[in-house]
Amino acid sequence: MKLISLVRQCAEVALAIGIAPLFAGWIAQCRAWMQNRSAPPLIQPYRMLHKLFHKDAALATDASPLFRATPYVLFGTMVLAAAIVPSIATDLPFARAADAIALIGLFATARVFTALAAMDIGTAFGTMGARREMMIGFLAEPALLMVLFNAFLLFGSTALPSLVDGYAAHRSGIDPSVIFAAVAFVMVLLAENARIPIDNPATHLELTMIHEAMLLEYSARHLALVEWASSLKLFNYACIGFALFLPWGIAIHGADGTGALLVAVAALIGKLVVAGAMLALIESVSAKLRLFRAPEYLATAFLLAVLGLLVHLLLGANTIA
Repeated sequence: MKLISLVRQCAEVALAIGIAPLFAGWIAQCRAWMQNRSAPPLIQPYRMLHKLFHKDAALATDASPLFRATPYVLFGTMVLAAAIVPSIATDLPFARAADAIALIGLFATARVFTALAAMDIGTAFGTMGARREMMIGFLAEPALLMVLFNAFLLFGSTALPSLVDGYAAHRSGIDPSVIFAAVAFVMVLLAENARIPIDNPATHLELTMIHEAMLLEYSARHLALVEWASSLKLFNYACIGFALFLPWGIAIHGADGTGALLVAVAALIGKLVVAGAMLALIESVSAKLRLFRAPEYLATAFLLAVLGLLVHLLLGANTIA
């Protein structure tokens, strides 16, 4: 059984690494269709990665080892996060080795390394982007924690596999507080992944960019790893949302091996297709906020999560064991 679990774990991580750029390409394609523009090919992210990996890297003269190591740290943390999040199955060694609080710590580690690397060169854009990124992270993490606490109150655990197993055992009834938590989570997802209305990944205007400002000094394989890590982060956040609010289709502990995994992969692809279209719709009908409106946006997400907690407590819902 341990060998089977290890094989499932490797398969889940390989699937996440392979499908994450495709998910980002699907969002870009849907966004182009909704804006009546010519859509880029679905495999455009793979072409970009292939091109970058075959270029020669150019590094600044004053680049420290931290600057060189950061792309590998980012990619490694996102791969580890993909191993922890139960995207297709809950009976995984890594998924039960850490809870969602440790998962937030992984995302915070990636953010800190990105900010330090951006400031390492000493350029104005890198320092500006690092400061903005840390401000967004400082505001987004409390909202994300409140969302997680809201969901975990139902099952008395901070482990995502336990939550998915709990949903499978108690399919009847949906706590109204989950609706507030789901809206807050979508708002945090957009902010944490540099999407509209907080940031626009398709722009390089110095007065508006946040994430892109920290990547201007990277090139070739380093830029490829950073972009791949960004796609993995978006994929991981989507899978966290599926585990918290749409866990149906995920192979639970004790489920039949091959059949359950095939159903889980098909369900994951279907949910990613719908989620990508919804994210593209949100970005198409939204305008980018001014930077100084970002605290109001994330404060709203935090208040929605708190409101979900209050609704849960006022309704007197019991923890599902």
